[in-house]
Amino acid sequence: MKLQYKKACLGLNFIAISQRKQFPHLLSPLFFSISAIMSQADELILLEWYPSPFAARVRIALAEKGLNYESRPEDLTNKSPLLLQMNPVNKQIPVLIHNGRPICESTVIVKYIDEVWNHKSPLFPSDPHQRAHAKFWDDYVDKKIFGGGMQWAASKGEVKEAAKKDLIGCFKTLEEELGDKPFFGGESFGYVDLVLIPCYSLFYTYESLGNLSMAEECPKIVDWAQRCLQKESVSKSLCDQQKSYAIISEISRSGSAWTSVQKFLDKLDLLQNS
Repeated sequence: MKLQYKKACLGLNFIAISQRKQFPHLLSPLFFSISAIMSQADELILLEWYPSPFAARVRIALAEKGLNYESRPEDLTNKSPLLLQMNPVNKQIPVLIHNGRPICESTVIVKYIDEVWNHKSPLFPSDPHQRAHAKFWDDYVDKKIFGGGMQWAASKGEVKEAAKKDLIGCFKTLEEELGDKPFFGGESFGYVDLVLIPCYSLFYTYESLGNLSMAEECPKIVDWAQRCLQKESVSKSLCDQQKSYAIISEISRSGSAWTSVQKFLDKLDLLQNS
């Protein structure tokens, strides 16, 4: 049935191309419609762990494009055979499976989504220099914000205090880049916003562990985050701040990255839903 559906869409494409000269004004809307129809025929499976900020990036990108997909949560203490098969190198989530073919690593997946489904809500700027600029900040966020946050969480004593100062300094650098713009790319939500906003789920953790106020330390970043949260694609994709803090606290107490975390999450869900 799916194959017949795609053949029908290809037939529409052929008709559109053959009528290009006679009806040029109809061509662009028709192609957009065909692209949207074909995207619905694609099979998309997301292997994820909901609290992961990296999985949140992919959820936001899929929501921005209006794509339907099947979410398959992973137990990171007992990874599924499918995850090990689809990402045999890193064995990590998220993995997007598109018609049976895997794409791994969150930023790679987001770039793939933006290229394949380019008929709606472009995430990258069209200008090559601006695209390169966005990729620079994507690398900065992964290394300095998420990497710096992990270093802070794992360190102790004076090293921990220095790591906290470094992380806040990186947020201040991002504030300088944001400037007076509503979003990092300008007037509309874009790639750098998508890469950074899952960090919002960790703000309460930063404040609790570091005895600080993000609103006082980085007011522009907090205001920017609130603008991002006005988008449904963002607000419905992020893990709750309190839950993120509870998960990180449990990981810290257990002394191991994933030991017993899934059981703890199940208990937390029961408490929240009772």
